[in-house]
Amino acid sequence: MSAPRLQALHDAGQSLWLDYIDRPMLHNGELARRIRDDVLTGMTSNPAIFEKALASGTAYDAQVAGIAGARTAWQLFEELAAEDVRTACDLFRGVYDRTQGVDGYVSLEVSPNVANDAAGTIREARHLWQMVDRPNVMIKVPGTDAGCLALRQLIADGINVNVTLLFAVEAHARVIEAYLCGLEARAAAHAPLAHVASVASFFVSRVDSEIDKRLDAQVSAGRLDAAAAGALKGKAAVANAKLAYRLFLECFSGPRWAALLAKGAQVQRPLWASTSTKNPSYRDVIYVEELVGAQTVNTLPPATLEAFRDHGETRRSVDVDLAAAEQALAAIEATGISVHNVTDQLLGEGLTSFQKAFDTLLAGLEQKAQALGRAAAVTS
Repeated sequence: MSAPRLQALHDAGQSLWLDYIDRPMLHNGELARRIRDDVLTGMTSNPAIFEKALASGTAYDAQVAGIAGARTAWQLFEELAAEDVRTACDLFRGVYDRTQGVDGYVSLEVSPNVANDAAGTIREARHLWQMVDRPNVMIKVPGTDAGCLALRQLIADGINVNVTLLFAVEAHARVIEAYLCGLEARAAAHAPLAHVASVASFFVSRVDSEIDKRLDAQVSAGRLDAAAAGALKGKAAVANAKLAYRLFLECFSGPRWAALLAKGAQVQRPLWASTSTKNPSYRDVIYVEELVGAQTVNTLPPATLEAFRDHGETRRSVDVDLAAAEQALAAIEATGISVHNVTDQLLGEGLTSFQKAFDTLLAGLEQKAQALGRAAAVTS
């Protein structure tokens, strides 16, 4: 039986994706149950998630030991991740078919090593697309300048793309433009558009974490009253995301979009990422409740999903009080905190964090392979 609170969120036009993957849940019935009972319609992964999955337990040992031939740690990871994502895609295939390719996607990320290399991103994304070989896989690329160049080509190729690590509305605008250009290039080549899908993963809670820290620093330096700082805390992230949603509505309307829509194109839905609450004084489902709206996705870590199932409230919120959102960001800027500087910093930190998780993942996988007798097969 579906969870009523999760069903209400789904009925409001927001897709629920699980921000987690590991092999046991793919085979013990847990993911199938969640798709049925939690109204899950997709799944995301990243190097940090896979690092945790591979580091714990023995679920991957048999495949690591059984892969024939020499492999680098990266090649081993590709095979392990592709198998998990392929299995998850098959479990979500019913959702994909029922929604005619609007939903039911599972994301797999390119290596952080190619974050600033458009050609490398394109090459790796095409390789992962072919490895998984499922119509409902989404290849994740970072929302850097190079990632936007790659996005345009990948969409023209007909490859589904999840653009990740978006923090700034300006970056979101570049991503939307690249997506539209990719669709137009595909249409010019007389290729079908109907089953080319993309989401723009806009990160939320980290914006509050950084701005709240800077507000505290302003208070400590005597440049801001504590009460004034308190009134601004926890306001930036939702406001920033609301303006990103406004941009989405603006860009996917008008003559340019109408021409693509007539050819079967899908909108590039905003996906709210980093939606777990980092500050325990904030409501634990704030980044879900405050960003509900049509044609959006929220990718929820398991704990946030469970919290919303228990006490989350659904109301259309993402396009409400936009003037207040603008005022909140303006008030933060007036304290001397540059939101642009914050989002630039968060992008850099996000890339660094994923690179660190990726390096840890490969090092752990190499150790696991050596322990399973594959020392000669794994090269650095």
